[in-house]
Amino acid sequence: MTKHTKIITTSILFLVVFIVDIWAVQTKNKEAIMLFKPLLMTTLAAIYLVAVNKPNFWYVSALFFSFWGDVLLLFNTQYFVHGLASFLFAHILYIKISAGYLEKVSIKKIAVTSFPFVIFFFALLTLIFAHLGAMKIPVIFYGLTISSFGAVTLLNYVSEKSTANLWLFLGAILFILSDSLLAINKFYQAKEIYGISIMITYVVAQYLICKSMIVRNDN
Repeated sequence: MTKHTKIITTSILFLVVFIVDIWAVQTKNKEAIMLFKPLLMTTLAAIYLVAVNKPNFWYVSALFFSFWGDVLLLFNTQYFVHGLASFLFAHILYIKISAGYLEKVSIKKIAVTSFPFVIFFFALLTLIFAHLGAMKIPVIFYGLTISSFGAVTLLNYVSEKSTANLWLFLGAILFILSDSLLAINKFYQAKEIYGISIMITYVVAQYLICKSMIVRNDN
């Protein structure tokens, strides 16, 4: 089997898992969710591993923590903090990877690219803060981390407007959107539409980040 065939095969498998998982969330089929949600990062990792010659250890580690985040969040409130911690580690690794692409940048550029994420973070925090209870510190720390991820990817794209940097930036934006919807759904106002929206934005975000990593490896 050629490399191209392997990439197509794993990509189709990932797409099938994604579609079935969305269907499971929409129909509230708990058995299917338990089976297919853990396969999302597994099949995405398969795409990455067959597409690159030398895998990035930190990116594979980020997928590993994302996998455990998916698994732990399946149990809703019981392991919510543990799932949050897993995704926190994943985002820290994404920040490490993204920051590694940066050359010397000015304080002004850092301030400008951070500003929209700071504004968005405080707006979301204002909305949900009164409902956080004992989760105030974990949620604030997580929010600051993912906002930093977004700021670093924007800084990357501003510094070099490449396809890889664009996909990484869009992936970060969708990740922030997904986590924001999750926070609103859990701590402010639960709506059925949020479940589907959270999953779609999350999976597309992870896929775009994966595409960015593959392009960088090819280059």
